Amino acid sequence: MARAARSPPEGERARLSLVLFPTLTFAVFFVVVFGVSTLTRSRPVLWTVSMVAASWVFYGWWDVRFVSLLAGSASLNWWFGVRVAGSRAAGDEAARRWWVRAAVGANLGVLGLFKYHDFFVESLADRLGVTPGLVLGLVLPVGISFFTFQAISYVVDIGRGELEPAPLLDVALYLSFFPQLVAGPIVRAGDFLPILAARRRGDGPVDPPVGTAFRLIGAGLFKKVVISSYLADAAVDDVFAAPGVANLFDRLLAVYAYAIQIYADFSGYTDIAIGCALLLGFRFPTNFDAPYRAASFQDFWRRWHISLSTWLRDYLYIPLGGNRGGPFRTYRNLTLTMLLGGLWHGANWTFVVWGAIHGAALAAERLLVDRRRRTARPASAAMADTGLGLAVRWVVTFHVVCLAWVCFRAETLGDAWALLTSLEAAAAVPSISPWVAGVVAAALALQACPDDLADRGRTRVDTLSPATLAITGGVWVAVVVALAPAGVAPFIYFQF
Repeated sequence: MARAARSPPEGERARLSLVLFPTLTFAVFFVVVFGVSTLTRSRPVLWTVSMVAASWVFYGWWDVRFVSLLAGSASLNWWFGVRVAGSRAAGDEAARRWWVRAAVGANLGVLGLFKYHDFFVESLADRLGVTPGLVLGLVLPVGISFFTFQAISYVVDIGRGELEPAPLLDVALYLSFFPQLVAGPIVRAGDFLPILAARRRGDGPVDPPVGTAFRLIGAGLFKKVVISSYLADAAVDDVFAAPGVANLFDRLLAVYAYAIQIYADFSGYTDIAIGCALLLGFRFPTNFDAPYRAASFQDFWRRWHISLSTWLRDYLYIPLGGNRGGPFRTYRNLTLTMLLGGLWHGANWTFVVWGAIHGAALAAERLLVDRRRRTARPASAAMADTGLGLAVRWVVTFHVVCLAWVCFRAETLGDAWALLTSLEAAAAVPSISPWVAGVVAAALALQACPDDLADRGRTRVDTLSPATLAITGGVWVAVVVALAPAGVAPFIYFQF
């Protein structure tokens, strides 16, 4: 599986041109969709139909065959939702549980067929020393992990009594809404479907917050097109492509650069997705909150890919038992949740090890917290949260996260091991530009920016007059285009 967002082959660029946000094709597409949305906003059914159609065109532009997968997923989960709700209304607890499990099994079965079948077949064959059979060689549908998780949460929430089944058309839009279809964030049905219900009741959306949307889109474009692309080209791709060649300094800098690259790439995509959704009347929750500011692993996962971490908490960690049943089960559940979260990212042992590192770190951190509570040492606890103690915790957290990113980015575990073990080699003359170190340092400094200062800056941009906003936006796009490298690489999370 490709690990980097490298420029696709020429023949594939046309198919990706619509699903990649920083392209002229997508810009034209979105202008048309926004116009249709504005014209149909007073007719909710027509608006929903047009948004479903637009989303299917968006997805079908990449590969029209998989539009049927979206339509089938919507139909199947709508049907499961109706069955779960009927069993719940009838008070038939056994049937309710059966239908929920059947829905989860069906969704995971589809995901497993496309994403994991060949991986497990080939891994087993390799272990047994035989030629793998039954390898299907299926094309992995873009974004299948994201809309599968959304489908599971829809049915499970109905089973829990937190949601009522929605009309089929609404479910189809929920699972295929194009701003977040191919790389998240993972939107909960409880945040999305009530907006469609309000439209049908006549409580249509107010005028979209254009300033906020443009700020998000502009920030996302800069992070993806400029920062992420620059770090990939200047440091990350070459070092990870030949992990046994680069010198010590270049390896270290490439690891730090990748930590910033993946943040800029994924949070940039999320910013654009949230901004586009805002213009269409949907307010998605924040998906990133300065994750490299975290001084603990728990805090990191409260800030990184928040929609995934909360999904894993609510639909995996808590059902496994959460922190109930004593410390050992808590540590076990944390580790198992992150292992499965790692496997969710891709069918490769590198992702499993990435999840194992985070699971072990979370479990070890919880163990230390539990011991501190049992020994009742408030003075040491206060020291750990201020000054030197806080700095040490940040350094440890950041570097363990970077260690895990090595496995996440490497093509194989062998490549990851080669890069890590060669860190002890004698340093040669570095080949990576010192500008890379400057970009990494600046990005980390921005993560540490006080919340009130960042909020004031965002508020100032959000309240610009339309004329000022148009001029500023035009200048900003010109700057992004001037600084951008040639071509547009896919977002890293497209492979998931």
